[in-house]
Amino acid sequence: MKSDNYNIKPAERLQSTGEYYFSRKLREIASLRSQGHDIISLGIGGPDRPPHDSVIDTLCQEAHKATVHGYQNSGSIPELRQAFCNWYARHYDVTINPDNEILPLIGSKEGVLHISLAFLNPGDGVLIPNPGYPTYSSVSNLIGAKIFTYPLTEDNGWYPDFEALEQLPLEHIKLMWLNYTQMPTGAPATRELFERAVAFGKKHGIVIAHDNPYSFILNDSPMSIMQIPGAKEIALELNSLSKSHNMAGWRMAMVTSNQQFISWILQVKSNIDSGQFRPAMLAAVKALELPDSWYSELNQVYSERRKIAEQIMTALGCKYSLTQKGLFLWGKVPEIYPDGTSLADRLLYEADIFVTPGFIFGTQGKQYIRISLCADTSKLNAALNRIINLNIK
Repeated sequence: MKSDNYNIKPAERLQSTGEYYFSRKLREIASLRSQGHDIISLGIGGPDRPPHDSVIDTLCQEAHKATVHGYQNSGSIPELRQAFCNWYARHYDVTINPDNEILPLIGSKEGVLHISLAFLNPGDGVLIPNPGYPTYSSVSNLIGAKIFTYPLTEDNGWYPDFEALEQLPLEHIKLMWLNYTQMPTGAPATRELFERAVAFGKKHGIVIAHDNPYSFILNDSPMSIMQIPGAKEIALELNSLSKSHNMAGWRMAMVTSNQQFISWILQVKSNIDSGQFRPAMLAAVKALELPDSWYSELNQVYSERRKIAEQIMTALGCKYSLTQKGLFLWGKVPEIYPDGTSLADRLLYEADIFVTPGFIFGTQGKQYIRISLCADTSKLNAALNRIINLNIK
């Protein structure tokens, strides 16, 4: 029986939030593959390599125990909180109290929702980067916040213009999303950026929410906003094992801030989930204890892939910066294309290559495409050869 017989309608919030772009596109790619197309996917930033063997071994060993299959505390286990704190101390030189200044999460995407619910009432203003991670906007729409986008431009190195931000109605804005290493542009974090962001937040009473999942990728000097003196008073930081440890499907992340902010986020989280699988959390502890050689080996792989991605961009006639960090390569399309979507569509339908058009990250990304490094060198080389053979430029 059809639900419209009862005049059932979805919540109004769904009118302002469409299905996630990659969810829709993956269905289309699956359909093309079912028709015999050999699609090379260079679109999604999901690591294609496994975690360290010791991490998988720990999961298996712990999962065999009879006592580990029950509900867990939403605040996680002490071992994981301490491991995250040790990780921050070792790699960022940041001290965190494991008892009340950190909260493990079921992925940082979940954290975006929990943070938004904890700090934003319907109608409250939120600052979101353009281009930026689409989830900042979709979650803000879902909870009824008022979005103020701030443009990031190539001319300004893809950094915020804090003078321009001063012209906004800041008295109505409660939260600012920041993300460096920046996705999708690859702009690296700088101390000056973090200092200005913290000062801006304190001046206007705006919580600075820094999303930091890419700091280890193709970067010898990972940075955290928490390195700035006084940052903990006004800022919070999300981090994740998805990219740094090839654990995207494990949903292992965290947020750190002051005790009050963390308690508010936990108040939301504890009403939504019942914790993570204990063996998976203990495996995450093992991942966080890996030596520096893990990151070196990881980046050696991505460095080789990045070289081929740069050749692809060059073959397409796209312009890109060599200073980019992170898991992607961001390039401006040639003037013969009205926008990045036109080139992305041509690649998909003429060369069976999927790349991400920049418009999905905001209007400032309209003239760009993004290539993911989450494909091995054989696939990247195959994509390069298709482009050269078809003279797609």
